[in-house]
Amino acid sequence: MDDIIYLLLGLLGLAFPAAGVVALILVSGARRRLRVVEADLADLRLRLDAAEAAPKTAAPPASVERAKPVQPIPFQLPPAVPAPPPPLPPPSEPVPAGEPDVPLSVATPRKTAPAAPSRGFEELFGTRAVVWVGGIALVLGGVFLVQYSIEQGLLGPPVRVFLGTLLAVALLAAGEYVRRYAARTNFVGVPAADVPSILTAAGTTVAFVTAYGAYALYGFLGPGAAFLLLGAVALATLAAALVHGPWLAGLGLVGAFATPALVASPTPNYWALAIYVIVVTAATFVLARVRHWRWLALAGVVLGALWMLPGIADPRAEDALVFHAVAGFALVAAFIVSGLWYGPEIAPGRIELESSGALSVYLAATALFAAVAGFGTLPLVAFVVLAGATVAIAGRAESATGAVPVSAILAVLLVASGFTWPGSEVPGDQRQLLVFGAGMAILYAASGFAAQAGARATAVAVAWSATAAFAPVAILVALYVHIAENAVSLSFALAALALAALYATATERLYRRPPRPGSATAAALFATAAVASLALALTFGLEGGWLSVGLALMVPGIAWIATVRPLPALRWLAAGLVVVVMARIAWEPRIVADPGALPIFNWLLYGYGVPAAAFWLAGVLLRRRDDDAPARIADAGAILFTVLLLFVEIRHYATGGDIYATSGGLAEAALQVLALLALAIGLERLRVRTGSIVHDVGALVV
Repeated sequence: MDDIIYLLLGLLGLAFPAAGVVALILVSGARRRLRVVEADLADLRLRLDAAEAAPKTAAPPASVERAKPVQPIPFQLPPAVPAPPPPLPPPSEPVPAGEPDVPLSVATPRKTAPAAPSRGFEELFGTRAVVWVGGIALVLGGVFLVQYSIEQGLLGPPVRVFLGTLLAVALLAAGEYVRRYAARTNFVGVPAADVPSILTAAGTTVAFVTAYGAYALYGFLGPGAAFLLLGAVALATLAAALVHGPWLAGLGLVGAFATPALVASPTPNYWALAIYVIVVTAATFVLARVRHWRWLALAGVVLGALWMLPGIADPRAEDALVFHAVAGFALVAAFIVSGLWYGPEIAPGRIELESSGALSVYLAATALFAAVAGFGTLPLVAFVVLAGATVAIAGRAESATGAVPVSAILAVLLVASGFTWPGSEVPGDQRQLLVFGAGMAILYAASGFAAQAGARATAVAVAWSATAAFAPVAILVALYVHIAENAVSLSFALAALALAALYATATERLYRRPPRPGSATAAALFATAAVASLALALTFGLEGGWLSVGLALMVPGIAWIATVRPLPALRWLAAGLVVVVMARIAWEPRIVADPGALPIFNWLLYGYGVPAAAFWLAGVLLRRRDDDAPARIADAGAILFTVLLLFVEIRHYATGGDIYATSGGLAEAALQVLALLALAIGLERLRVRTGSIVHDVGALVV
């Protein structure tokens, strides 16, 4: 019967706010009485179970003797005196007066707490749903009451604002009273039903709506006063969430970050906006740190960084946005990054998504600001400062290591955009771009090599090594594209050779060091970067067919290094270069525009013959350790280039130098068949010696 009454009261609260208050109070009292009755029933059930477990009668020792077969004895023994039974243990708790004593024995099981009864639909609805319905009814009732008074013209604007303020104060006071009353009288059901939180949330919502209505509807407040008042309400809501829980924190977060969007001004004050957002972000981070709410901290990071977008293209907002980016980044480092300053503790050697992601959000916002703002000096300096701070933070807190490669990618994208700083005297002068790119390359190369040596986990060492290996190479390519414009450049070729020498030295030092977490992978990454830098040197300094020849000659060199320093990545790098040379030949089969009219000894012999010989040698070197996929790729490349060499040389001879001719006649066909037959015989003889499946399949295909 009581459940039906509470259900009707809850439904009544949907229509009348006062009924919602009555429902909250009645449900709180009913919940308290229900818990008391449940406790009494559980205690009574425990006593009944203990009584049933006690033995009915104690079996006499003589019964055991009668069960044995009787043996004749020559004389009668005196009867043994039975030992007194052990004393009964004292009861674990006193028995209340008026209840019968329950006999206990030694075999009585130990008292255990009864299992928590499962909650039915009636209990869940009576303790949770009705309370939430009542809270929503309070808010909607206040809103509809104001709307009705406006439509009917019952109350003037000052009275409406006054009554709204009075309702907000009353709800906040009621929430605080219920919270204190529940704590003092130990009403178990009140905190579980979130009654104080619902009342406080309703009060803050009404206060927020009232303040906004006084500004937007009636003009009682100016933009500045409304901004301060709404911000104060939002911050107070966040502060109240320390006591009332996450729902109120979410409400305060939404209200705080929505305040600048609600208060519009014809002359935006970007400094006021930046300071306000930073204050709200700091309050959010402190609350999230105290209550250990990760979701609140991450929501504050995203919303705080999004408020950099409104003035990102306005030159008047440059200083304020730089302050916003630097201050927000500092707050993240202080309160969010695990293992640093006031951040939470974390196991050493673990890269945490939250810590790295929070720093990356502000790095990305700053890079976007620098790009949209036309690469002004101040935004770029801000990005350099934040990138350096990211490296320093990750050096102390390994949880933030994931932000280092993100900052490197952003730096590469900024260089790839090919900016020119304002104030350049010569049009197209890109010395500033060169300085920025070189500085960022040195930062990531030096810090990555130094930090990976002290890493305590493989993932951390790999992150640092990958950043140090590929960020400078990518920056060098971007600089070459924008400054040299894809032309032959001896300066960039020398820079790539110097970079290759540095990476080779780093690889050798890592190989000679004692084994550490991730050291083998780091050595492979630096070796890969050394080979890539050498390939770039050939690309920057050579053109046409010489580039294909140079890249092909690198393959046996890498294969030889892999035999001396057995790093798996080197074998795959050699195979990758084979594929690159194949793609280069597929793009331009003639190697150069004019291979020459001389038969046999022309550019086709160098363009196809040198790669074929290089790949044959690389296959032999790679097969010394294992006949794996990289070795087979090298052998396949050697067979392919040998076939292509024979084909294009015969084609060149038969057509007079035009390998794109439609037909070459019967002589060309006969020469092609004889050449392929000789190649197939040679491959079969080679298969007998090597046992390679590639040579066998190659002979069959040919």
